Amino acid sequence: MSVNDQILTNARLVLDDEVVTGSLVIKDGHIAAVEQGPISLPGVVDCQGDILMPGMIELHTDNMEKYFQPRPKVSWPSRQAALAHDAQMAASGITTVFDAVSIGDVDEQSMRHGALGEMVASLEDISRSGMSRVEHYLHLRCEVCHPDTLARFQSLLETSNLGLVSLMDHSPGQRQFVSLDAYRTYYQGKHRLDDASMDAFIERQLANSAQYSSANRQAIAAICRERGIALASHDDATVEHVAESVEYGTQVAEFPTTSEAAEASHRNGLAVMMGAPNVVRGGSHSGNIAAVELVRLGVLDVLSSDYYPAALLDAIFRIAAMEDGYSLPRAVACATRHPAEAVGLTDRGRIAAGLRADLVRVREVDGHPLVQRVWCAGQQVH
Repeated sequence: MSVNDQILTNARLVLDDEVVTGSLVIKDGHIAAVEQGPISLPGVVDCQGDILMPGMIELHTDNMEKYFQPRPKVSWPSRQAALAHDAQMAASGITTVFDAVSIGDVDEQSMRHGALGEMVASLEDISRSGMSRVEHYLHLRCEVCHPDTLARFQSLLETSNLGLVSLMDHSPGQRQFVSLDAYRTYYQGKHRLDDASMDAFIERQLANSAQYSSANRQAIAAICRERGIALASHDDATVEHVAESVEYGTQVAEFPTTSEAAEASHRNGLAVMMGAPNVVRGGSHSGNIAAVELVRLGVLDVLSSDYYPAALLDAIFRIAAMEDGYSLPRAVACATRHPAEAVGLTDRGRIAAGLRADLVRVREVDGHPLVQRVWCAGQQVH
């Protein structure tokens, strides 16, 4: 064994379809061999029977935003904010993260709208400088009902780490907000608007939706197809929404709000993504379909930590512990192999010879999975 090699032994390896006790040989940042049983050599790392699974792949998280604005009206320096977010990803066992930044927030005064450029630039900065612990890609969340969305999307097309684009429509009467009463309750409370101001807000959003949503959706989808950028739908609620997503060449169905939409997406080959917090909390915070119901139907393909990074690992083990849930390898695949396949990353997401050594060592204590060590491309990052 050379000075740059590593051997992890006495681990329960989570493979594609089974869990086996064995060892991994790591060379030059990749898995060189997967061996059954222990290896006895000087310098090996004894995993003491812990679970060793692929590093998790997060396709949708806005976790970085809280570091850029830790309190209302408090902005944090961009590099420090990005590095703090990066450290939390590593500590959570996430080795590849698609950081979701929003284009066209309905609130023109929001941090999302004002800090878009800083967040994008900071991700490039920490990756280019070698300071990041894990690998970062950009996920552009495009609010199709906003007047400036297409232009701002086009201005970011040459960003070096752009990997995923999602099409959202949070206008009144659409998808997550089919009920105008629910829309009014949510946004009136969020922005503290009086009745007259809320009426004007709704009227403005409806006008923008009528003018821009369809054209922006079609234009952005066409650009993604032309450039080979993975595309996601968002909050599909009906089979008609799913048919539209299929027509646009979508690969990922983010957070379908009904079982009908989830099942239709799965039938049509879209990777159905649900939030890990939905699993941990036992349901959707907005009253939509519970993720565990989609597990029982066998149509949940991808988990996302969304706004709470630690939820991803916790959700995997909760699904594996369900009486009518998934096996551990299938549950793990929801945060590793399946997201990798959905966005075309063929070099990670599984424990197999030749792939990147993105790995998480997990120990179960009192029924809770605890991250012990994390490796990204063979380098220990936590």
